[in-house]
Amino acid sequence: MPCTVTVGGFWGDEGKGKILSYLAVKDQVKWGVRGGVGPNAGHTVIYKGRTLKLRMLPSAVVNPNTQLGIGAGVLVNPRLLLSEVEMTGCHGRLLLDRQCAIIEDRHVEADKASAHLSGKIGTTGTGTGPCNVERVQRTVKIAEEHSELKAYLGDVAGEVNEALDRGEKVLVEGTQGTFLSLYHGTYPYVTSKDVTASSICADVGIGPTRVDEVLVVFKAYVTRVGGGFLPGELPPSEAEKRGWSETATVTGRTRRVAPFNVELAKRSVKLNGATQIALTKMDALYPECRGAKKLDQVPLEGRRFLQKIEDLLGVPVTLVGTGPDLEDVIDLRKGRI
Repeated sequence: MPCTVTVGGFWGDEGKGKILSYLAVKDQVKWGVRGGVGPNAGHTVIYKGRTLKLRMLPSAVVNPNTQLGIGAGVLVNPRLLLSEVEMTGCHGRLLLDRQCAIIEDRHVEADKASAHLSGKIGTTGTGTGPCNVERVQRTVKIAEEHSELKAYLGDVAGEVNEALDRGEKVLVEGTQGTFLSLYHGTYPYVTSKDVTASSICADVGIGPTRVDEVLVVFKAYVTRVGGGFLPGELPPSEAEKRGWSETATVTGRTRRVAPFNVELAKRSVKLNGATQIALTKMDALYPECRGAKKLDQVPLEGRRFLQKIEDLLGVPVTLVGTGPDLEDVIDLRKGRI
């Protein structure tokens, strides 16, 4: 820090919500700011016995002292956003950029009715694609035109840059994963914009020289939903046998599964300019380390796995997820001791 950008390394579903919420609490960040596409991706956060499934708010919402921002590049579903504000009680600390594009009911209807996308690409049906089309055409409504959002409107880019000027900690949250990028992903099975670190910064309004750390989150194995390329894909029965079966936060679809892929990870590190790696679901590979908070609680084989990832990718693994709760993390940012 003070400015850390966090993005997904594969196709999303890497456990970014857990890592982001951990950082928000552990580092007592001043601002947690969301970039990314819109409500077509979700983060799951488990803290103090409560499970939050978030599609609009930043995962940093778990820290009551953190100011929350949603950058101008994010598509906003007002009904969904307001319901999450109500659920979390963050009314007084949310700032929504006045230039966010608004997803309307007609966008959702168009998304669901699109035979081409629904049949081939596997759209989430949340209206993000049609809304982004209108954004490019400059015909979409923006947040300052929506009366229900008036109390939350402001200049997110201005506020966040001023916070950085004061030396305050800012956590920038990406959504989805690198290989869902419209430009760098497995086209056409991708989302409707770029979601790599540089684009997430642009969504928020932070220039590249303001970023101190780029944290790429990988899972200990690879998952994706919908169609498209997935090297080394395992049959569902094998995924179940290994304890890797999962369902997506937003769609509820079963995730396709493959072992950790070093070549994809190398590509992701380059595309994002990674300076740190977070590896989640370590306990799925090595159940005996579930809930571990120290490296010596991980079996030797697991520690060798972490070292191999560091050696092959050339980037330090600084955070290791060992369970679903926010606090189930081995924090190696200050070294291996």
